[in-house]
Amino acid sequence: MPLETDAVLDRRLLRRKVTFWRVLAIGVAVIAVLAVGLVGAQRAGWLGSLDHVARVEVRGVITQNANLIRTIEGLGRNRNVRAVIVTIDSPGGTVAGSEALYTAIRGVAAAKPTVAVIEGTAASGGYIAAIGADHIVSRETSVAGSIGVIAQFPNVVRLLETIGVRVEAIRSTPLKAMPSGVEPTSPEALAALREIITDSYVWFQRIVKDRRGLTDAELATVADGRVFVGTRAQRLKLVDTIGGEREARTWLASKGVPTEMRVQLHRPAARTDLTWFGAAASGLAEAAGLTEWAENLRSSSLAVQVERTSLDGLLALWQPPTP
Repeated sequence: MPLETDAVLDRRLLRRKVTFWRVLAIGVAVIAVLAVGLVGAQRAGWLGSLDHVARVEVRGVITQNANLIRTIEGLGRNRNVRAVIVTIDSPGGTVAGSEALYTAIRGVAAAKPTVAVIEGTAASGGYIAAIGADHIVSRETSVAGSIGVIAQFPNVVRLLETIGVRVEAIRSTPLKAMPSGVEPTSPEALAALREIITDSYVWFQRIVKDRRGLTDAELATVADGRVFVGTRAQRLKLVDTIGGEREARTWLASKGVPTEMRVQLHRPAARTDLTWFGAAASGLAEAAGLTEWAENLRSSSLAVQVERTSLDGLLALWQPPTP
């Protein structure tokens, strides 16, 4: 009899555990669906439909960020967005990524008042993003500029020779996949690379001159690769006003956007890898005592973050990574 009673109790305990995990799984699924629905509704204009000033952030190293570009482009089509503030704190990044960001900001600026606020740094590609706006506000001690382009590659030829390794390559033409870093770089390969750098640098100078209304002499002063603190950048016409978001709102008010109108942050859509969901799942797994699962989920999320910081191609970057 006691054995049967124990078996019944065990079955009830097991049933309760299963029920708990089922309820927990359903709860997590419901929260996820509601979160996705709320984000979608906000983007569709069903929520937060009152007129507002949109703020979008450009932070860290700039790469080809399709979600950020779509977010910025969407602001131009959103009837509830009266103006846009682009908050920038970036040392730059890839030339192509910076150009795409500049083009998106110029598109919004063509539709509604757009102002850039330099919080800490707007150098190289970060400054390319800033000049996409029609007005630039900078702190006195923020830095802006670094007008230039760079390409870096490690050359390990001597190291390979020391350990007795030689890389052989068969090319359709001498300049194919050059410079490689594992073979001596020919003068012709260096000349071809310099031509690409020069063309990109000419493009960078042209948009700075056009957007900031600089003379050739003024452009020559600021386009030597240096960065300038906000006060000097203002004297050199790289920025318009010293201050922060309050000064940005003052400029927007001159364009007919009331200073009391609320500001709403618009974030890019989450990537399809659902890194945020991985972090939440990791926390649940750890709480349930599934330490190994939690660690695996954290590792996969970290791998995605590392992938996002990778750079390829020409750089418009203030402090490029060293090999």
